[in-house]
Amino acid sequence: MRKLIESTYVTLDGTINEPQNWSLKYFDDEYANYAGELLFGADALVLGRETYEGFAPAWMSRSGDPFTDRINEMPKHVASTTLTGDLEWNSTVLPGDAVEAVRDLKAQDGKNLMKYGTGSFSKALLAANLVDEFHFWVFPVIAGRGDRLFDGLDTTHLQHLGSTTFKSGVVVHKLGPKS
Repeated sequence: MRKLIESTYVTLDGTINEPQNWSLKYFDDEYANYAGELLFGADALVLGRETYEGFAPAWMSRSGDPFTDRINEMPKHVASTTLTGDLEWNSTVLPGDAVEAVRDLKAQDGKNLMKYGTGSFSKALLAANLVDEFHFWVFPVIAGRGDRLFDGLDTTHLQHLGSTTFKSGVVVHKLGPKS
């Protein structure tokens, strides 16, 4: 059975939106190595519609390094009730109920499934107990406003699976469902 791993950027005050405005200055070799290990341990991406619509044009315009080439070539499974037909960027809409479709993907043979972005789809996957690992990249930034990580979700306990601290001040907390 495959694992579903969610990788999410978050500020100290819990903001998750517009990471391009506050995360880029922290990207370094430590960041690249960690992100590369996660990505190359997966053979497909799972994305919500908003993440897909933000990622596709940004990543399709890039090429030439192993990380970019890998993310562009991987199959992508997109949760959406509004997108239809063939999608760009080697992507397909998850059929039927997106949560059940992810359950089916996890049951298939293969490497991990990687999920970027946090929103209503993430909340649904968490509620269905389908996320095996969260990698919360906590950046030493206070955004002061914006969408908050899992805002509105009921109390959910997770277990600590490890932490990695980068010289830049970014700390990745690896958490999983509490048994």
